[in-house]
Amino acid sequence: MQTYERETDEVLVRLYEEGNDAAFDVLLARHQQKLFAYIISLVRDEDKANDLFQEVFIKAITRIRSHKYVESGRFLQWLMRIAHNLIIDLFRHEQTYNFVSADEQGSTLINSMSLSDASAEHRIVNEQTYADLQEMICRLPQPQQEVVRMRIYENRSFKEIAAMTNCSINTALGRMHYAVNNLRRMAAQCDLTLMDD
Repeated sequence: MQTYERETDEVLVRLYEEGNDAAFDVLLARHQQKLFAYIISLVRDEDKANDLFQEVFIKAITRIRSHKYVESGRFLQWLMRIAHNLIIDLFRHEQTYNFVSADEQGSTLINSMSLSDASAEHRIVNEQTYADLQEMICRLPQPQQEVVRMRIYENRSFKEIAAMTNCSINTALGRMHYAVNNLRRMAAQCDLTLMDD
């Protein structure tokens, strides 16, 4: 019986895509500890972590078998990204239904978790998303990086950006447009869900 422990993740993914279940068993054994540790560190609930862990691998299996996995040489990071998105979905779902009663009637407006300070888990996820966004911005062409940083982080108008970069307003707008499209493409390739808040 052939063993695959010495094969790279990429080879194992390809073998599994072709129907070799033993290759996936090796991938699972190789990455389950780090992936579960990542999930439990954020959700801090073993039952939820187990459910999310299984859901990550169900999504991974589905994507690989349907030939939707894009080889990037970072299989573990891809799994972490799936977990990251599932955790965000979980936190959003919990915030929708998690109310703390401040009075007999339990007013949802006053008691909504969305009006309270962000939980530690939510902050961690936001920080990770911010770090991921920063990394993607650094991969943009320099003129696009410049416009994104001025517009988003310095809150400058396109007129100001055009003056500061010695270009027309249309050029500044065009660079922002291309930057947003490039960021969306990179986010999709990484399965990144950018937070709305």
